[in-house]
Amino acid sequence: MKNWHLTLCLITTVFGGCGGTSETAHPPTALPAPVEIEDPLTFGVVPQFGTKHFAEVWEPLVRELEIATGLPIRLIPTPSIPVFEAGFSRGDYDFAYMNPYHYLCAKRDQGYLPLIRDQSKKLKGILTVRSDSSIESIKELNGEKIAFPAPNALGASLYMRALLTRNHQIDFVPVYVNSHDSVYLNVTTNEVLAGGGVKRTLTSQNAAIQEKLRIIYETPGVAPHPIVHHPRVPETTVKKVMDAWLALSHATDGRKLLEGIPMNDPGLATDQDYQPLDELGLDEFYIAPEPIREQ
Repeated sequence: MKNWHLTLCLITTVFGGCGGTSETAHPPTALPAPVEIEDPLTFGVVPQFGTKHFAEVWEPLVRELEIATGLPIRLIPTPSIPVFEAGFSRGDYDFAYMNPYHYLCAKRDQGYLPLIRDQSKKLKGILTVRSDSSIESIKELNGEKIAFPAPNALGASLYMRALLTRNHQIDFVPVYVNSHDSVYLNVTTNEVLAGGGVKRTLTSQNAAIQEKLRIIYETPGVAPHPIVHHPRVPETTVKKVMDAWLALSHATDGRKLLEGIPMNDPGLATDQDYQPLDELGLDEFYIAPEPIREQ
């Protein structure tokens, strides 16, 4: 069977970040022409939540896509956001769901293209503390530990850290705990005084966790997470997946599956949706994923 997966170098601009306008960013690697699909399509998902969410939301959704398109699709689980980042930098995924800044990285490294995003709302980062905490202002977090899911989780960490540092001159100790779920758990158990997340992951927590948390800060909004595809995937295949995904929003069962992401109003995503991120100057806060060595 023809092996059509590519093995490319990982991010080489450790200090340049992922912004398309970064002076230190290398030009995209030359891309091959699309080939006929013989192996299952690979689908990556940024691990915002734990494994339970992955099994309950993404596995049935991808199974529906398989049925609707008639194409075999292999969902690729990743244990952490840095592992996911290394995966898209290598071009492991034919399709993937990722944060907006990840898209800029993936476009630069592999030429990924945006396909679908939620049209109903923007992505906003939030900073949470315990509901019974005496903290009322983010200024009170100066010198304290703050939990983040990973360095490059956009709203929950990358953008949040940039704003706290630049706009509010807060000196804090970042603690990276691999997922949004872990952030909220660390806050509720008093392991840290505050934690970064996004509204949709907070509202997806069970009621007991939500009741123990309070939002004290919110970032401006940006275009939300897109579904992207690698340029090696044939246009006919991309169209089948796009049509099947959009059709989900017109069926009761499909809407329920999309609510789990959540993506309540899916529509076409464009590169222009994400170009304002280049103007935020987040490169200095970006931390490139470590190379993953073969065992």
